[in-house]
Amino acid sequence: MTSVPRPGTLEKALKINLSKQIYGTFAEIGAGQEIANWFFRAGGASGTVAKTMSAYDMVISDEIYGKATRYVSRQRMCSMMEHEYPMLVQRLAAKRGETTSFFTMADTIRARAYSDTNQECHGWIGLRFQTEPGAPSNDIQLHVRLFDDANSRQSEAVGILGVNLLYAAFHFRDSIDEFLASLLDGLTRKRVEIDMIDFTGPAFASMDYQDRLVALKLVRLGLADAALFGANGEIWQASDVLYKKPVFLKRGSFDPITNLNLDMIARGQAAFLADFGDQARDNVEILELTMHNLLASGCEVPDSEFLARADVLQALGKNVLISKYPEFHKVSAFLARHTQMPIAIVLGQPLFQELFNERWCADLEGGLLESFGRLFKNQVRVYVYPMGDPMTGKVLGAADAKLSPEKRHLLRYLMDTNSVRPLDDPHAEFIFHTSAEVRKMIESGDDRWRSLVPDIVLRQGPWKEMARPAM
Repeated sequence: MTSVPRPGTLEKALKINLSKQIYGTFAEIGAGQEIANWFFRAGGASGTVAKTMSAYDMVISDEIYGKATRYVSRQRMCSMMEHEYPMLVQRLAAKRGETTSFFTMADTIRARAYSDTNQECHGWIGLRFQTEPGAPSNDIQLHVRLFDDANSRQSEAVGILGVNLLYAAFHFRDSIDEFLASLLDGLTRKRVEIDMIDFTGPAFASMDYQDRLVALKLVRLGLADAALFGANGEIWQASDVLYKKPVFLKRGSFDPITNLNLDMIARGQAAFLADFGDQARDNVEILELTMHNLLASGCEVPDSEFLARADVLQALGKNVLISKYPEFHKVSAFLARHTQMPIAIVLGQPLFQELFNERWCADLEGGLLESFGRLFKNQVRVYVYPMGDPMTGKVLGAADAKLSPEKRHLLRYLMDTNSVRPLDDPHAEFIFHTSAEVRKMIESGDDRWRSLVPDIVLRQGPWKEMARPAM
């Protein structure tokens, strides 16, 4: 990433205004009306702005862009670009198409209202643009969450973000890291979160803009706390995919995923369905890779290794969440923010025991009690898969967690209220071989690890070479 300081918001707007090549339309609904304003404030806006408009009234908006089920949605943003961009090119191509890179920026934003409710403040921003005159168009679509307390501050944040996006599209495409980092120029994560961004078109054909890698970088670079993508690699917007859906979560490093992990998932799913019936059917199953688990001895796991893990999970038909939440109560809050349906979290006995470690709630005034209160705030149930103790040959379950007498009272309460549910009858072949032990086997050349992982691990990813029979 370049060490040269990037220009401020007004300077970016002015540079675009004076370029004489970048020219287009701003179509803005809600708080997004601030984006075009930066170009007028910078001076020389006639060099950039072909048209600005805001179809603020829903009836008028429907007349122009077609009816929408939700006005602050990706669907509405896309329909705005589909309407405005062809019109711009059609009307101006003959006059200036040989010297102009056309663009349309469309956004629909739900900012804090005068008499507000608890609705989320968020929105969609889309950019369709040519990299050079006459070139095919490219799209960037992103979802932003707004955290400022005042409408005016949220509007300002959207305006700054819009300028940053347009400037990055023409100046920072060669470096995905700088492109993403520059989106928060003049902003902080306390003001905005970009939890989804999607790049399409010939300008983004390089591997750097591959969806899964972009999702990882959003979290690595601090633009988002979590990013979600489907088994097909498509980046998902959590509020759309998880809306009114039950969720089943298994977190881990999956280095590699093991048969023990798969048995935990299968038995957890069966218990989830038994407990909640129809409410748990067709749940969204997610495997979570936390940035906390993407660290090895203080060193970041390379992006290529992450992609290898993701490839295997996808080959198994799994959806993947990348997060920077070491604390369980935070990932629970993330899921509960998007759905009111039941949520299942399955974990092994050692990790369950770690939930009672007070270092994970040091930032909470209410300490351990507040941590568990947040974890189980909605319809959340934790399913605990037992572990085998190789020293004694015993199988240890949730009730066998090594806790102080005071914490055992809390454990009994959680189990008595069914907030914590032990999983019985673990797979005897796998119970004494944890993921950590499998990794040690791989590192030491112990061939027994091959029987402890699904076949896909032996055929794909960095473990494939290790699985070849010795000559």
